[in-house]
Amino acid sequence: MSSANKNLSEFQTNELPEIQHKKFAILVSEWNEEVTNALYSGAYETLLKHGAQEKNIITQTVPGSFELTLGAQKMAQKPEVDAVICLGCVIQGETKHFDFICHAVAQGITDVSIKFNKPVIFGVLTPNTQEQAMDRTGGKHGNKGDEAAITAIKMLAF
Repeated sequence: MSSANKNLSEFQTNELPEIQHKKFAILVSEWNEEVTNALYSGAYETLLKHGAQEKNIITQTVPGSFELTLGAQKMAQKPEVDAVICLGCVIQGETKHFDFICHAVAQGITDVSIKFNKPVIFGVLTPNTQEQAMDRTGGKHGNKGDEAAITAIKMLAF
């Protein structure tokens, strides 16, 4: 969605579905909270900007990005929740831990979306450095949280 212009906060918003009565769950990893709190702010404000009601946005934290999958499943199984947005950040380190976590979270979130037949959005940053993460949480590349919220809204049109 953002690859053409390299800014996660610039996207086409024409033909978005009505979301006034839709219920969103936003899951936020507590790990690297400077990054994840900024992602959350972007997602939350974008939902409000496009018509979501505050009372229809559920926010829940999980300890780390790995736990987003189970959190997403618990939220997606609630019939009243229309879409789940998962926000986290895993920064490359010196070990293969990064690879295992990123793969597991991406696959887990995909599986939850398919299992419950509703949008479960992967808003997890996988940068090499803290600086790259900050560039994607309101820095020069926009905010991945904005993009995650718009993705959730667009997927509700299916």
